[in-house]
Amino acid sequence: MKKIHLLLVKAFIRPFFVTFFIVMFILLMLFLFKYVDDLIGKGFEWYVILELMYYASAANVSMALPLSILLSSIMTFGTLGENYELVAIKSAGVSLQKAMMPLLVLIIFLAISSFLFSEYMLPKANLKFGSLLWDIRNKKLSFLIKEGVFNNSIPGYSIRVDKKGSDGISLHNVMIYDHTSNNGIAKIIIAKSGKMSKNDDYLLLTLHDGVRYEESNGKSSSYNPRQELTRMRFKETDQKFDISSFKMNRTDEEGFRGNTQMLNLKGLTKKKDSLTRELDSVNKFAALNLSSYYKQNNYTKGYTKVKIKAKKIEGTVLNTIPKAQRLTVLQNALDQANSILQTTSGRLQDHADRVRNIIKVEIEFQKKFTLAASCLLLFFIGAPLGAIIRKGGLGLPVVMAIVFFLFYHIIATVSEKSATQGSLTPFFGMWLAFIILSPLGAFLTYKATVDSALFDVNYFKQLIINFFKKNKSKVSAEKV
Repeated sequence: MKKIHLLLVKAFIRPFFVTFFIVMFILLMLFLFKYVDDLIGKGFEWYVILELMYYASAANVSMALPLSILLSSIMTFGTLGENYELVAIKSAGVSLQKAMMPLLVLIIFLAISSFLFSEYMLPKANLKFGSLLWDIRNKKLSFLIKEGVFNNSIPGYSIRVDKKGSDGISLHNVMIYDHTSNNGIAKIIIAKSGKMSKNDDYLLLTLHDGVRYEESNGKSSSYNPRQELTRMRFKETDQKFDISSFKMNRTDEEGFRGNTQMLNLKGLTKKKDSLTRELDSVNKFAALNLSSYYKQNNYTKGYTKVKIKAKKIEGTVLNTIPKAQRLTVLQNALDQANSILQTTSGRLQDHADRVRNIIKVEIEFQKKFTLAASCLLLFFIGAPLGAIIRKGGLGLPVVMAIVFFLFYHIIATVSEKSATQGSLTPFFGMWLAFIILSPLGAFLTYKATVDSALFDVNYFKQLIINFFKKNKSKVSAEKV
């Protein structure tokens, strides 16, 4: 490898890693802001949140990798142009295409790596992320006793404590309402003090110097409006509560394995085939079911040689029906039409859902390739753009990179939504951004190769002046 090539690779790798980790950090912060309500107040250990962020970072690669390639390529060639190193390279007989060649090889390697990542690692990461997020969302808020507030977290109980000790275990002036009885009357326990201890499954309150109140119906088996109140004093008693529902239980991952985002190319192909067969069977069953409503008297077809001319009906069909039977025929036809409408309305929604599932599978299939293609596309936009603007650092290159990436991301998002809704085919919807921006990459590469400014103001100004001069000369010639 030539020293120039080694210089370009070193100049590219440093900003690439820096921008990649910065973008990943920003995306992870946005992820935490999005799911903060599901994480706060549930008593998760730090490693559970770290594990969730680790799996979520795999899904952010599809946005962080193209943006970091675009930004680092603009910064690399912008710095070379700003320091006149790019001019020195060209004066040494090395064209821009040859200078980009080692970086192009590196980008191709990154594109292939991104395809392998989306094929083998991303489905597993999405599976882990989906199952863990499901468990986190279904976990109850952690049991926490606050001073002066009734806590209703435990089903059937309401607990209030006036004051807690500095050790977090001692309790003062405890009141417990027990609603677990079948008669609908709550039992009340009041104690002056107590201590709290718990494990993963149970909470144990040891209460001291208290009273227990219980209300019950009268002893008479017949209706008796009077009730009995039982009061029991105690020096010490234990109250046990089941808090196993507050513990996060891990769900079996096999239940999520059939989701579209958790499949590789082989799995997506199988799922598409199975969904297509199901759709065909649904269509055949619907056609067979609806055909029973349309009756045709053709029982003698093929069994008789009698030839009868087709009867020509003039006017409406009702003219062939006797007047006495017309009302009955119309009512039967209306009932049959309502039955067809009720039968087909549910099947149409089922048909639309199955078609939408097939479209999602096809979109996910194309996503495996668009990530690699976006890396190549944004490199061919960023590298010549950096050579044209000739500015390095984190100023203008960052602005230009964000503008072009937002343009690419908006087109990709809108086209994907259109493909999901059926307005575009899945293939065209996923590759629309690549198709639109490819001419832009070729245009920028041409401009950087011929050392031309991106937009030559003087050229366009002179073009406009010449246009008006020609029009003025034509008008003067016509007057003469």
